[in-house]
Amino acid sequence: MTWHGPTFRISDGEHIDGSWCLVWRRHDLAHEYFVEHLFVYADGRITRGQYDATDLAGLERLLATGKLALEPPEARERRDGPPEESKWDTRYPEPRTDESFVLEVADEICRLAGRPTTADRCREAVRAYVQQPTEERRLLLREAYLAVPAHRRVYLLGDMDRQDRPLRILVTDLGLRVDGDGPVATEELHQGARDYFGAVDAAVERQEERLAVLHADEPAGAPQPPVVLHEVVHPNGPPAEPGLFVLRNDYGAAVTYGGETYPSVLHGYWALSAAEPADHDRIRACATAREAQDAGGLAKRRTDWPGVRLAVMAGLLRAKFEQHPPLAEILLATGDAGIRYTGIFEAPFWRADGPRGGRDWTGRLLELVRSELRAAQSGQTPAERTAATALRAATRTGSQTGENGGA
Repeated sequence: MTWHGPTFRISDGEHIDGSWCLVWRRHDLAHEYFVEHLFVYADGRITRGQYDATDLAGLERLLATGKLALEPPEARERRDGPPEESKWDTRYPEPRTDESFVLEVADEICRLAGRPTTADRCREAVRAYVQQPTEERRLLLREAYLAVPAHRRVYLLGDMDRQDRPLRILVTDLGLRVDGDGPVATEELHQGARDYFGAVDAAVERQEERLAVLHADEPAGAPQPPVVLHEVVHPNGPPAEPGLFVLRNDYGAAVTYGGETYPSVLHGYWALSAAEPADHDRIRACATAREAQDAGGLAKRRTDWPGVRLAVMAGLLRAKFEQHPPLAEILLATGDAGIRYTGIFEAPFWRADGPRGGRDWTGRLLELVRSELRAAQSGQTPAERTAATALRAATRTGSQTGENGGA
């Protein structure tokens, strides 16, 4: 079963994570089956489509009565099972049954809620047994392995070559054949399986140590929730306390850049994009930032604009916050939070949202300017500030001239 997401629902103001998969639903009158979305949420709620809600017990009843099916009945009738081959030599996933699917849904609920899944508990049982290979812990490992939905056990280790064979060896009692037709489980075979897991753990530990070196500059602690700069229309004029709106490019804060003064960052950006001086002056003289954007979009663009527009926007934003200290304080007050810049009037190159997503270069540049302001407050020299911000900028790289975005 393929799970899709993320999705969510709001319940009493709470954001509840979810995911969904496809099942077959029987039409109550026509007795025919059609494809339906099955949504699963972190609080255990399960819905067919958008409205019919149930829980795990209800899902089990729906499957038992045939109101839901994992595949249409005709597919079950014509499906041939895997060839009768050695279970040891050729490992196929166990058939997915209604019962094992319910266990899979229970696992998905645990994953969404941040609780250990059966796969997590099995891996923990493996670690415990390898550290102290007693018979009691081996039996606990077998119990944890068998708790995993049968059709998913083959994928537990993520090993395309060995699949779950090391686990099947360990859960087989000494003297018995693994899978009934495989090798006899001996202490030597068990030790080989334990060595396999020990080697995997050692490789993981080495990789974590390597990443600790490579990622030594990664910020510590939990990240702050992002600051979202929503696009806002003020038909009756801006409010007395505009709040975070002052960080947006269409906020009316005069900016002097390149020897010219513009009523807003947006005025400056579009005026500087124009190829003709007359268009530059006409855009700069527009009454509002949106009028400047409309006029700029209709003007002939500079031929070098795709290559310089990001640098121009960065310069305009630096000028805005250096020339307006109160606005700089508001930007600094966002802390280390990521900044997401939204709005349907902005090109996807500059915003974070949109039907195809966005590049959010405005948000990135605001974070960069915020870092430079903080460095300036700490007394760093311009050269030191440049070095301090270079690494931060490098972590959010991207093309300046992407085909799907840009002004």
